[in-house]
Amino acid sequence: MCWWRVLEIDVRKVALKHALANAVKFGGKARLDAVTSKIFAEIPELRRNAKEVLDIVRQVVDEVNSMDKDQQARLLAEIWPEALTAEKRVEVKRLPPLPGADELGGRVVTRFAPNPDFVLHLGSARPAILNYYYAKKMYSGKFILRFEDTDPKTKRPLKEAYDLIREDLKWLNVLWDEEYIQSQRMEIYYGVAEELIRRGKAYVCTHSQEEIKQFRDQGIPDPCSQLPVEEHVERWEKMLSGEYPEGAAVLRIKTDPAHPNPSVRDWIAFRVLDTEKSPHPLVGSKYIVWPTYNFACAVDDHMLGVTHVLRGEEHAVNTLKQNYIYEHMGWKPPISIHFGRMNLEGMILSKSVIKRGLDKKLYASYDDIRLGTLAALRRRGILPEAIWDIVLEVGIKSSTAKISIEKLHAFNRKYLEPRANRYMFVPEPVRKVELVGLQPPITAEVIVHPSFPERGKRKITLSQPFIYVSEKDLEDKALRLMGLGNFEVVDGSSLRFLNNDIVFAKEKKLQIIQWAPVETAVKATILKAEGNTIQRIDGLAEPSTSDLKIGEQIQFVRIGYVKKDQENTYIYTHD
Repeated sequence: MCWWRVLEIDVRKVALKHALANAVKFGGKARLDAVTSKIFAEIPELRRNAKEVLDIVRQVVDEVNSMDKDQQARLLAEIWPEALTAEKRVEVKRLPPLPGADELGGRVVTRFAPNPDFVLHLGSARPAILNYYYAKKMYSGKFILRFEDTDPKTKRPLKEAYDLIREDLKWLNVLWDEEYIQSQRMEIYYGVAEELIRRGKAYVCTHSQEEIKQFRDQGIPDPCSQLPVEEHVERWEKMLSGEYPEGAAVLRIKTDPAHPNPSVRDWIAFRVLDTEKSPHPLVGSKYIVWPTYNFACAVDDHMLGVTHVLRGEEHAVNTLKQNYIYEHMGWKPPISIHFGRMNLEGMILSKSVIKRGLDKKLYASYDDIRLGTLAALRRRGILPEAIWDIVLEVGIKSSTAKISIEKLHAFNRKYLEPRANRYMFVPEPVRKVELVGLQPPITAEVIVHPSFPERGKRKITLSQPFIYVSEKDLEDKALRLMGLGNFEVVDGSSLRFLNNDIVFAKEKKLQIIQWAPVETAVKATILKAEGNTIQRIDGLAEPSTSDLKIGEQIQFVRIGYVKKDQENTYIYTHD
């Protein structure tokens, strides 16, 4: 048997375990570069046959990526079980255990419940990731996606937001076991409301908003609460049949008229809305009586078996309100954990601010690169792994966490650096210069990635000795042109070839300069978010950038990481 066949057997075995481990860790898709790096780190001598090894690894990665996640996990458990154990051990240490989880036998159920009135932003990613992490990573539990869309007037859902939120979560690798939409569960809420009325724990109030506010402010009972149950059952039926116009009746939950927090005092659970004027995007005007957030949330958390609710500190009062539903119905409440806000310095996260900006045409769309929406971060080239790192580092602290944009970039760079191949870009103003001392045709060999020599080099052939460089790079007396060699700057229009000695370049501390061939240079533009403005950087790129796919992430040497947004246009990620 030839050495290559022996090598193939060994490489396939090593490649398979690393490809499976990488796929299990990152949502079912192994990355060729990550797997290759692991293999060369484990068996350095394989670098001598990098091309053959890479061909084998590519086949193995394709095979692994064609499997579903369960297949990948099962096979990894068979051939490399310690990989799963090590991964689980690291993850469990990242966050503290959930209170009460042991009593449940580890069967934890969490949920992420966005209002589909807008897309998700970085702040939204925190409860999504934390709830998913606890349910699926730390415990063998269930994670639920629930759209809370029962306010078709004040926080009117956007029809497109449902799918955009699903897309954001999938990109984050936050995958749900079950999905529910509250606007399609109205009959369930009506049934619980009627039961509360018959138990004397809820009542229909026909006073005005001003009168209700007076009762609350004074801490006195609402006179409607003193009426017999039969009267409220009848009023409830009138609400459902449309006999009360918008604002004429509400259903209130009995609490304590003298509760220290006025908003908790007999809080409103249902209201009448004119859905002919404000139709719901999914169910139109089918319903006119709509539950408030706290009612629908409490009912669903019980009905869906949610054991732990992890949400922002601003929901602490809502938890107080919802506990009255559990008490009145004799249900066991879920364990609530509240955490502080997470702000990203230098980026717009406020939904209201973004909405106003979109209305005023200050921003082009949800994915405008100046925004902190997940769509915008994705377009800028921020990777989901970096967002996970940020969220898990902040954890469930009750205090507000202020994250610098540099911190996010540092996490992102860790994942992006090995993936992003290197390309040349010459920012304007550019200067056409002649290469003196080299006879055409001239072939340059530009390394694809300095940390991964197995990725090879790109060849750029010049039939004429002319290139473009940036004007500012001609200020030095000598320089090194990537892939071409060391040159002396004769004047503003010519460079004289010295040698191609890397040691010489290091001793002379020559700047490594990017360039573009005059014959085949490609016009390119980089768009860079600078606060609330977008900076445009025009220039010329090497010809091979034309072959890059939309969405591909690379590094322009001495410029920074970029993501191809459209033909000849790139979005700046960070340096």
